[in-house]
Formats: sequence, structure tokens, C-alpha cells
Amino acid sequence: MTMAAESGIARRLEPVRRLRGKVSLPGDKSISHRMAMLAAIAEGETFIEGYSESADCGATLDCLRRLGVRLQATDSGVHIRGAGKTGLQPSPVMLDAANSGTTIRVLAGILAGQPFETSITGDASLRRRPMRRIIEPLRQMGASVSATDDNLAPLTIRGGALRGITYEPPVASAQVKSCLLLAGLFAEGETTVLEPVPTRDHTERLLRAFGVSVTCRGAARTVSGHSRLQSPGRLRAPGDFSAAAFWLAAGLMVESAELVLEDVGLNPTRTGLLTVLREAGCAIEVVNERLVGGEPIGDLQVNASTLRPSRPLRLAGALTANAIDEVPILAVLGAAFHGAEVSDAGELRVKESDRLALIVRNLRAMGVEVEERADGLTVPGGQRFRGASIETAGDHRIAMAFAVAALVADGPTTLDDAGCVGVSFPNFFTVLEQLRGQGPG
Repeated sequence: MTMAAESGIARRLEPVRRLRGKVSLPGDKSISHRMAMLAAIAEGETFIEGYSESADCGATLDCLRRLGVRLQATDSGVHIRGAGKTGLQPSPVMLDAANSGTTIRVLAGILAGQPFETSITGDASLRRRPMRRIIEPLRQMGASVSATDDNLAPLTIRGGALRGITYEPPVASAQVKSCLLLAGLFAEGETTVLEPVPTRDHTERLLRAFGVSVTCRGAARTVSGHSRLQSPGRLRAPGDFSAAAFWLAAGLMVESAELVLEDVGLNPTRTGLLTVLREAGCAIEVVNERLVGGEPIGDLQVNASTLRPSRPLRLAGALTANAIDEVPILAVLGAAFHGAEVSDAGELRVKESDRLALIVRNLRAMGVEVEERADGLTVPGGQRFRGASIETAGDHRIAMAFAVAALVADGPTTLDDAGCVGVSFPNFFTVLEQLRGQGPG
């Protein structure tokens, strides 16, 4: 199982007129992380089919190994022998979450329940991302957490003797919610997270799959302490919708495209981009819908008969939280069609990069007019892209969004770091070459 592509390698992209074929997507990152963590503290063995081959999810497996979890990655998935809630061991070295915010923030909830001290860090990018959002509620639960400037990794966590709390995060975050719900499994009493707006609910669905009762009433998500986790035996990670979004955009933008995106996760807390496209008059066909492991999946089709957006793409409020990872590609789509308006996206300032600033800088490099705001941006529609040099800042979603823009540019485009796509989609460019190779480019 290959977990990453080589980073730091520039790549030149030429425009195309045709893309054709079927796309097999990487396993959903968000779900893969959570499956592995829950399997690690469950009783029994779990096989996770289609576990994401991303570098981020590889970091989660590495951290679990260092905590004494027995696991084996194969070409088809990952076997994990659960250690149970009391079976994790102190790591002999500091844990390394690499570039993965999900790994450090969600795993911190489990570490807060352990009767030993653990330190966890990440790469230079992750060490700039805010951690106070999990530090403060974990301290309220009784964990001892120290950090650089009381906000940045490395984190040192000494857990045990937790008590349940009711907590409303100041910023809607599935990572914060998941961290606290997992910490709540080790706490006395009930732990409740009050969501400011709904976020992806993979943790709640998976906890139920592992036999844990999760109560959902309005904005409240509640678990009881000392819940027992029992492995369901076999799980399957659906195709990552955030990865599918780039191919949806390519299928809409390229002059002649016939794409089928197979086995895509269609959890309604993740498919905000589909909602935005539909509200703008776009029709993406969904076929072969079904439930797998409690998660809805299906195949998405884009071809010559697909209705393209006929109105501006608008993202605000709860819909922004739902589609936060798709903002870079939504901005590209907006420029190509009838414009885009994004609000309430200040969280993008503290992702792997300042994504809002990078979107704006790279759109302008490609000759696209755009207005930047503190929490969003406005992109007028009907614009053309010119070939340019793209600054990715090592951010996988920026690289893939502007790789799609390059497909319809008026000349060649160069990404300064194409290898960073390995964070979430290691074979992105291999898939691109296969699709363009099935028809004249």
C-alpha cells in the first residue's frame, strides 16, 4: 500500500479537449482516519477495505503502531487487531502526524483518555495550525495538555480520570467534535458537543457501527462514558467525495468529457458542492445508489448531456462548513461559468496553507479577476484562464484545483509542487493521463 507521492516536483500541464473514462477514487480520508482509530480501541479484529492510501491516513496508521496497535496494510486494505480501550501502550518516541490535522486533533481525544503521557507533533505546516480549539475542552474534561504558545504542536497530553462536559465549539469543526466524542468514551458521565452548524457526521455513524450509543438531538451529539467498542469485523471506506469534486469540475469544464466516478461517498454532510451546483442549475446524474457500512455511496456521471451551471455558485453559512474542502475547485468553476460567491470560509486561513490567499493569488496569475475578503471571495463568471506558474505552498487541494484549471487554459501551466497531491490523492496525475489518453487531447 503506497501512502504518498514524491513532493517538491514541478509538473507542466497542457490544456485538453477531451477526457473519457471511469475514475476509481481513493478511499475517503475522513472516514479512513476514524475507522482506524476506532478499530484500534475496539475489541476484536477489523479489516478496512479501501483504506485511503493518502499520506495523511498513513500518518494515522504510523501513530497507532507506535501506540502498540498491531496492524498490517495490504493492497486491498488494512487489518487492525484492536487493543481495546485499555490496551494502548506509551509510545517510545514522539508521535508524528505529518501534515494531518485530523490525525493530531482526533487522536488527541483518545490520548486524553490514556493513563500515560504522549507527545505528538507534525510537519512545519501542521505546527502552524491552531490547536487551542481542542486543548481548552480537553482541559475542561480533566486532561493535562501543554503546547507551544499554548496553541501549537507539539502537544503533550497526559490523560485519564476524565469527566464528561457539554461544550459548544466557537468554530464549527468535525475534528473538534470527533476529538471530544472520542474523549467522552473514557469519561465519567455524558459528553455532549453542541454544533454551531452541522458538520460531517462520520464519527457518529462509525461509533454506532462499533456498538456505541450516540444520541443526536438538534445540535447536540452525546456519548456516555465507558462505552464498550466491539469490532464489526469488516468495514469499507467509500470513495472520497472531496477527491471526486476535482473530476466533477473537470467533467463540467472540459469541452468533451465523459466521466463516471465510481463508488463515491454521498453522505449529505459532505456533498455541499452537489447542492451548490444543483442550486445553480447544474444536473449531475447519480446512479447505483446504495448503503455500505452505514454510509450512502453511488456513481456520479458527467457527460455531454449534463446541464452546466447557469447561475452563480453561492456558498455561505452551514453550506460552507459542509463544502469547506471544495472551496478551491468551486472558485475555479465559478470563474469558468457564472461566477462564485463564498462567505463564512475564514477557516481556510488556517488549513495546510492560507487557502483563500492562495486561491486568489493563483487565479490572478491565470488572468482571472477575483475579490478577496477576510472570510471569503467573489469571482465574476465568464472568464478565461491563461497558462501560468502556480504556487501550491505544498497544499494538495490547491494543486489539484489549479491542475483542473490548467486543462482549459490557453497555454501550458506549471505547478511548483505536484507531489503534494500525495497527501490525499497519490495517483491523481496517473488518473489524469489515463483519462486524456482515451481520446485525442
